[in-house]
Amino acid sequence: MDPDGDAVGSLMAMGLALRKLNKQTTLYNTCAIPAVYRFLPAVSLITRQLNREKNYDTAVILDCGAMDRVGEAAAFLEKIPVVLNLDHHTTNTGFGDHRLVDPAASSTAEIVFRVIERLGVSIDEAIAVAIYTGILTDTGSFRFANTTKEAFAICDKMVAAGVKPHAVAQKVYGTYSLGRLKLLNLALDSIEISENGKLSIMTLSQKMLDETGTQSEDVDGLIHYARRIEDVKIAALIQELKKNGNSSGDFPKFHVSLRSDGDVNVADIASAYGGGGHTNAAGFSVSTTLSEIKSQMIGLAEEM
Repeated sequence: MDPDGDAVGSLMAMGLALRKLNKQTTLYNTCAIPAVYRFLPAVSLITRQLNREKNYDTAVILDCGAMDRVGEAAAFLEKIPVVLNLDHHTTNTGFGDHRLVDPAASSTAEIVFRVIERLGVSIDEAIAVAIYTGILTDTGSFRFANTTKEAFAICDKMVAAGVKPHAVAQKVYGTYSLGRLKLLNLALDSIEISENGKLSIMTLSQKMLDETGTQSEDVDGLIHYARRIEDVKIAALIQELKKNGNSSGDFPKFHVSLRSDGDVNVADIASAYGGGGHTNAAGFSVSTTLSEIKSQMIGLAEEM
């Protein structure tokens, strides 16, 4: 759900590699692919619908720390004989029949690269762009602590396979819709700082999305502005989720994204709320009031 660049890049690379092995392959994600990643080669192959009548023999789950991150298709996976779990989240629950989970990897795209090499599949430009994009985005353009020499070495190989770094960077970071810029303006105006200055909170409501004509996919990356504030240790982006027609309950649902400067393990915080992620980047969803979740986040800041 809500795929980032690593999730989309890993899906594209793995799917294209399997197709080169003449495997009948369906590339699936439960959510719309964020506009910023729609430049990826063959992204049109990704579908949001699975053929329930088809007899799939294997499911490869990429960049999901837990089965519920797959979304609506999770129940369908029970009918598939073999489930493979490829991931790099420290909070991965260990689901699936076979697992390749490496928290030391910069990204799931890095793990996918290793698998493709072992499969003996030649990496063409389309696969290379997908892998490069996954590593680039999950390392924050090589600015985050998960940037390793292995990540650089793989990216060097991807450039040799045809990737143009400036072209990928232009697509990922250089182009914004007017609506996204308006949303950014509202998001920046919503920022609150805890009394001790160690926590920043950014809030996005459904009303903001409606007013700017944007979607949830346009939220990707906005939290970094809250994280870059001087002296802030943790940034929290609290996003109100769209009500499901079948949903019930007295409280709205929020998704909380957390980013750390490296001194605080936000994966532990997210796990306490039933979520997960990495030491420096994690998230969870919760049904409550906005004031209550803000209060809880500020309470965490007071303990730092």
